[in-house]
Amino acid sequence: MRKLRNTDHNLLWKKIVFPAWLLLLLLVLWEAAVRIFQIEKWILPGPLSIVKSLIQSKDLLIDHSIQTIYETLIGLGAAIIIGVIIAVVIESSEMIRLAVYPLLVISQTVPIIAVAPLFLMWFGYGLLPKVIVVALVCFFPIAVNLADGFRLVDRDKIRLLKSMGANRLQIFRMVQFPESMPHFFSGLRIAGTYSIMGAVIGEWLGASKGLGIFLTRSSQSFLTERVFAIILVIVILSLIIFGWIEMIARILMPWHYKHKKLQGK
Repeated sequence: MRKLRNTDHNLLWKKIVFPAWLLLLLLVLWEAAVRIFQIEKWILPGPLSIVKSLIQSKDLLIDHSIQTIYETLIGLGAAIIIGVIIAVVIESSEMIRLAVYPLLVISQTVPIIAVAPLFLMWFGYGLLPKVIVVALVCFFPIAVNLADGFRLVDRDKIRLLKSMGANRLQIFRMVQFPESMPHFFSGLRIAGTYSIMGAVIGEWLGASKGLGIFLTRSSQSFLTERVFAIILVIVILSLIIFGWIEMIARILMPWHYKHKKLQGK
């Protein structure tokens, strides 16, 4: 028991305390450099100026953040559905895998910033093009990780269930889906981290509200401290979404995290 507590204490230090102190040190050095070299705010504001701007603009930031979160959640939900469907389709046949997988990879080589204007021309400046951008950014890691999870399922278990007369749906429900959940959530964590960025990219190209358009307007007005404040909000929102996904994963896969804890990971 004492050894387990010591392990938990070490993990807390490695994952939270040490990074927090390192971040604080970097912020102090940043603020000191700005003051010592007398760097203008419009070039590089200090952390204190950024926090001040964050407080002064909190009402606008909240208003724009709500719009961005709304677009993000819809787009991420669509990405989950699309990613799961693609992974299941790929798993259904080796021939389909060989045909579809290269297309998935090719789809990620096209810069999203290049195709986003097309969505604006096709679908206007409303909610839909932003949701499409988020879905395109997020679906790939979900689909690829889940498809890999399906392939790594213990084949002996599948053969055992087949010998007992189980059909494909029963095999999927009893073995493939549960054992693939860690891979699914690995992809979902990546997608969740990118989701806010996808919404912001969509808003850059045309929107009346959202952190992306707010960022563009602040940049054009040379309000650099506000730009940094918006970036900070984007980072915080991305971390919140990541935390939600991690919490859901721990609720749905307690056995997985218990196993990792026993292994000391």
